Amino acid sequence: MPSERYRWETLEALKGSSKGQLSYSRDWLLRGEDILEECRSPPKLSSYSGWVLDRVISQSLQETPLSRSSTPNESIPPTNDQPPSLAKTTSPASQLGSSPLSSAAPNHEVHLMVLPSKVTEVEGCIWMYEEVHRLKGKEGLRQWQEQQEQMVRAVSDMASEQLKRFDELKELKQHQEYQDLQEVMEKSSREAQGQQEKLKEEHRHRAKVLNLKLREAEQQRQRQEELERLRKEEGQERLRRLYSIQEEVLQLNQQIDPNYKHKDLPRIDLSGFSNRGNQICGLVSGLIRTTSERGFPTQVDVANTERALQEMRGLISSMQQEIATALEEKRKRDEEEERERQKELQKQEQLKAQTPVPAQHPRGKEQKEGLQVKAEESTMQWYQQLQDASDQCVASFSGLTNCKDNQVKNIRMDLQKAASIPVSQISSIAGSQLREIFDKINNLLSGKSVQSGGRTVSVTQHPQGLDFVYYKLAEKFVKQGEEEVASHHEAAFPIAVVASGIWELHPRVGDLILAHLHKKCPYSVPFYPAFKEGTPIEEYQRILGYQVKDSKVEQQDNFLKRMSGMIRLYAAIIQLRWPYGNKHMSHPHGLGHGWRWLAQMLNMEPLSDVTATLLFDFLEVCGNALMKHYQVQFWKMLLLIREDYFHRIEAITISGQMGSLMRLKQFLEVKHSL
Repeated sequence: MPSERYRWETLEALKGSSKGQLSYSRDWLLRGEDILEECRSPPKLSSYSGWVLDRVISQSLQETPLSRSSTPNESIPPTNDQPPSLAKTTSPASQLGSSPLSSAAPNHEVHLMVLPSKVTEVEGCIWMYEEVHRLKGKEGLRQWQEQQEQMVRAVSDMASEQLKRFDELKELKQHQEYQDLQEVMEKSSREAQGQQEKLKEEHRHRAKVLNLKLREAEQQRQRQEELERLRKEEGQERLRRLYSIQEEVLQLNQQIDPNYKHKDLPRIDLSGFSNRGNQICGLVSGLIRTTSERGFPTQVDVANTERALQEMRGLISSMQQEIATALEEKRKRDEEEERERQKELQKQEQLKAQTPVPAQHPRGKEQKEGLQVKAEESTMQWYQQLQDASDQCVASFSGLTNCKDNQVKNIRMDLQKAASIPVSQISSIAGSQLREIFDKINNLLSGKSVQSGGRTVSVTQHPQGLDFVYYKLAEKFVKQGEEEVASHHEAAFPIAVVASGIWELHPRVGDLILAHLHKKCPYSVPFYPAFKEGTPIEEYQRILGYQVKDSKVEQQDNFLKRMSGMIRLYAAIIQLRWPYGNKHMSHPHGLGHGWRWLAQMLNMEPLSDVTATLLFDFLEVCGNALMKHYQVQFWKMLLLIREDYFHRIEAITISGQMGSLMRLKQFLEVKHSL
């Protein structure tokens, strides 16, 4: 039928259209995400549309009776048994498009009226099929999505479980590693602790051994210090013994007349005793000097000096016995001579009785003989003994002064400062500080520790420290008189009272003060050094007390000023005593020495400018004390100076040196008016 032909042509035409060219896959459920994309795209005809149309059209033709306009030569539409592939040969759409339905043939009107409804039906069927197919695909997609979600959840759960197992395994391994590390650390800690305990035990053992050694060393050191202290004490005791022996030997030697002949015994010769006494003194001095250089004297040295002392005592005893024998012989001779003289007198009286004697006029007053130029021999001997003692003191600490060791140098400097600084602090305004200064000097000489310059100082720091301090202290006292008293006369009294107190407690300091004073001011002896041939003039000027620097002699005014300061200090010392000392002890160098000095000065020829200055200074400081002590004798002494000795000074004084003479004259006139 033509309608069948058109139908198949239409189907062929639809099949050849753009939608008919679309391909549909049966395995769309397995295509994954492409199915979602196809769902979003507009609907398309499937590849089964032709086959569906063939089945629908063939079925509709069977149900509908054939039209009356059919002809026998028309082509027979394909039956149901015809496969869909055959329908592709002739598409209903193509047949519809190529059929002459467009012409106005009356026998085709019914078909033209029916075909649209059929097409619509077919299209509805197609649409329904596609809708069903789409719903099935959507349901399949949903199921597939659920399946995929289940698979994803299963995979996720499995992955989560695996991750948990992995984490558990990892945690287990970490725990095992931590356990292993902890076990290793505990093991190493136990080993270290054991090693530490072993080291501690070893350290305790070594510390115990070391403490024992230190204790033994400390005990040994204490024993050594004790032995050294005992040795020093014994050495100092032996040294003091040597000094006392030397002093006694020197005193005994003074008993030997230096003129080697006794004044009253012209036939006795004491030169042998004097020579031996001098030898013994030299032997003792040599022993002390040697022991001082070596350190402390030994018992052998003490024994040698004691033997020398015994020999000196025996020598003095022998000399005294010889003198006593000679005196006894002289007494006998004198008695015989006296008897002879008495006999002669008796004879002369008998002759006078027989012959009258003419009257005799009394003789005139004898003129006073000239004064001596040199000091008395005893004074010079005393002067030389003091100088020898000073030299021996210097020799006794030569090891301290000549040592190059820095530690010994520091000790020497500290001792010198400790001896010099307190004396320098004495001035006219010292007042209550004098006792503090005195105590500091006394403690230093007594071997106690004192503070000087922020450091602790003691004479026991060196075996020769005491002699060194003796010498430096005496030197500083004299220097204060030379400088401080020379500039400020009132300073003589506080310096003198401290020096007198130290002299009383430490006699060696007093002897050294005199030695320094005599050396710097020989007029304090009094002693006028004579010029010896061959002596350089500069050296002689130094002996006279002048300061010579670079061949230049100091000015006379400065020289007299220094001599005045030292004489004033000496005059103050002999009249003052330390007020806190022992009242029952006598002054170590009292007014008797001042009277001796004044008497010897008046027995010597005066020196121009020097004698007047020193007499005025001495009398101004010490005159009142001498007057109270000697009273009438002192006034006679002043009268002698005013009436006789002043004219001798005036006779040798030149016009440029009248100042000191006028001061002395005014002083004598004031005293005379009193």
